Amino acid sequence: MPGPYVVPVHGNADLPEKVDVVVIGGGIIGASTALELAEQGVKVALCEKGGIGHEQSGRNWGWVRITRRDPREVPLMAEALRIWPTLAERTGRDLGYKRAGIAFACATDKEFEEHQRWLLHLRDYDLGSRMLSPAEFAAMSPSSTMTLKGALFTLGDARAEPQKAAPAIAEAARDRGAHILTECAVRGIETKAGQVCGVVTERGEIACDQVVLAGGAWCSLFARNSGLRLPQLKVINSVIRTTPLQGGPEHSIWAQGFSIRKRQDGGYTVANGFRNVVNIVPDSFRYMRDFLPALGSQWSALMLRFGGQFYDEARIPNKWSLDEASPFEYNRVLDPKPALHLQDRSLENLRKAFPVFDKAKIAQRWAGAIDVTPDAVPVISAVDTIPGFYIATGFSGHGFGIGPAAGRLAADLVTGSTPLVDPAPFRFSRFSDGSKIEIISGF
Repeated sequence: MPGPYVVPVHGNADLPEKVDVVVIGGGIIGASTALELAEQGVKVALCEKGGIGHEQSGRNWGWVRITRRDPREVPLMAEALRIWPTLAERTGRDLGYKRAGIAFACATDKEFEEHQRWLLHLRDYDLGSRMLSPAEFAAMSPSSTMTLKGALFTLGDARAEPQKAAPAIAEAARDRGAHILTECAVRGIETKAGQVCGVVTERGEIACDQVVLAGGAWCSLFARNSGLRLPQLKVINSVIRTTPLQGGPEHSIWAQGFSIRKRQDGGYTVANGFRNVVNIVPDSFRYMRDFLPALGSQWSALMLRFGGQFYDEARIPNKWSLDEASPFEYNRVLDPKPALHLQDRSLENLRKAFPVFDKAKIAQRWAGAIDVTPDAVPVISAVDTIPGFYIATGFSGHGFGIGPAAGRLAADLVTGSTPLVDPAPFRFSRFSDGSKIEIISGF
C-alpha cells in the first residue's frame, strides 16, 4: 500500500565533484541539517536514495510537541518550538504549521498523578503547560463523551504537515546553494589516513571533509558497513487519514486507544499511541542485549511479529564494496504494510470518545518505520573513531517535531560552533563506553 502523497522535490541533475559536507538522508533531520549549513555558507550535498520525505518524515503524525518527551530531549525540543514558527518565512513555503496545543488525557488518578509529576520538567519553560480538570477538558472538547480524571495540556505544542515540511526545508537549502540529489544512494564513506575524504554514491564520487548520516531506519546498516556498531531497531506505526470533518477538536489528543491530529485540509490523522508492531528480524538478536531494558518497560505496548520480514532482512548483506550496488539501491522507500486491526480499533475508540467521527470516512491508510534506539533518545554526535563522520538518527518516533533543532545541533557539531544545547545525552559513545542504558518515562 503506497504511503501518503509528498510534495515532490526534483533532484539536481549534476553531481558535484567536491563539497564541504555530504548529508545522507532526505528526511526532516537531513534537510534541516543541510539548511542550517547552507545558511552559513557551507557547501552541502544532500543525498537521498529515494525521494525527499518519503519515509517516516512524511508518514508520521505531524505533532510538534514537547509534552511527555524524555526529559533529556526537553531542552532541544524547546529550541525546536522556537524554530518552527520561523520556518515559513525562512523557507518561503507552507509547512502547515499551527500552534493548537496537545492534550494527554488521563483516564485514572494514577495517570493524572504521573502526568502531573512529568509537568515539573517544563517548570523552566513558558509554554502554557498545565493540568486540566475534567470540566476544563470538556469545555475545550465539547464534542467529546470521554469520562476523564483530567488532562495534561500544553498550549505551546503545535502541528505541521509531514508531507510538506521536509520538502520545504530541502528546497530552502537548495535556494541557498545546497545540492539536492534524489535517487542517489550513498554506498559508503571514503577515508584517507582515517579521516573522511569523500563518499561514493551510485552516481559517482563526491569529495568532502565531513559526512552527516541522517538516514533514519537505514543508519544501523550503513554504519555496520563502516565498521561501526549502532544499536537500532525499527518499530512500525500505522496511520489513518480521514476526509475533512466538521465539529472535531482543533487541538491534538493522546488517549488510551487513539491519538488524533487535525490536518490542514480539515481531515484528521488517527493512530494508536500505545500499540506498535515490531517485526522480529536478524537485528532483533544482534541488538537483543541492548534493548532488553526497553523491552521490559514497554512490553505491553509492543506487538512482536515473526514473518517474511525476517527472511527479507536476512538476505541483506552486512558488508559490501563501494564499487557494487548497495542494499539502499534495491529498496528506495520503506513502505511497511499497516496493521489494519490496530487502525480499525483506534478509529472505533475515537468514535466512542467523539461521536462526530461516526461521519468520518477513511481516505487513506499507511504505515511507517520508526528508527528506535535502546533508550529511545536520538544519536546526534561525532563518531570519535572516524574524524569527520557524524550521526543524527534514532529519534524513536520523536523526530518530526524536534527535527529543525536537531538539524541545527548537528550543524553546530560539524562547524565547531557552540552547540545549541548540551549534546552529551545524544553522544554515540554511550552505547560503547559502559554507560547504563536508562529508560526514562515519556512517550
